[in-house]
Amino acid sequence: MTKPGETDDFSLSDHIKAIFEHANNKIIDYCIYDTGEVVPEYVRRYNKDGADLVEQDISKVRELGVKTIKKDFACIENDVIRHDPINVADSIIELICEDLKFKDMQNNPKYVKMNTKLKENTEKRKEKEKVKNKDKKKQNKANKKARRMDDRRKSKFSSKYNERIKSIKTSEEQRKENIKKIEEDDE
Repeated sequence: MTKPGETDDFSLSDHIKAIFEHANNKIIDYCIYDTGEVVPEYVRRYNKDGADLVEQDISKVRELGVKTIKKDFACIENDVIRHDPINVADSIIELICEDLKFKDMQNNPKYVKMNTKLKENTEKRKEKEKVKNKDKKKQNKANKKARRMDDRRKSKFSSKYNERIKSIKTSEEQRKENIKKIEEDDE
């Protein structure tokens, strides 16, 4: 999100250019940018305060000589948009282990430690997703079962008594009309 009064209308490349200018050097090699989808309701909350989504002008970032990596980091935490810290950390560890410093150092203890942490976090995330999906499936199954039960109840009842119910309703309406006519005649 942009920061009102500081980075109004800044795109991703504008942020990087500002860092280059302040550092007096092109110090950024990689830019990991968020592709996560954010619910418009939350974006509107930020818009009310003058903030907006940062435009992702990736081609301009690449023209600056910065390599780009897209990831889904967006999450909602306490009704505010945040970057999931575990996903951000994992992406940085992955970048270090696969692309940078430790490329040819698979036996280095630092590499092993970071890579192990990355694998553990990946497994934890997969387990959470499995549990989440399992819960969703259970809920969907329960909902389907409830709907089927409702349908059965409705269909058995409706098919057996539908005509009778209509007849009772018609009879009741006729009775009310007759009472109303009698009352009118008595006046």
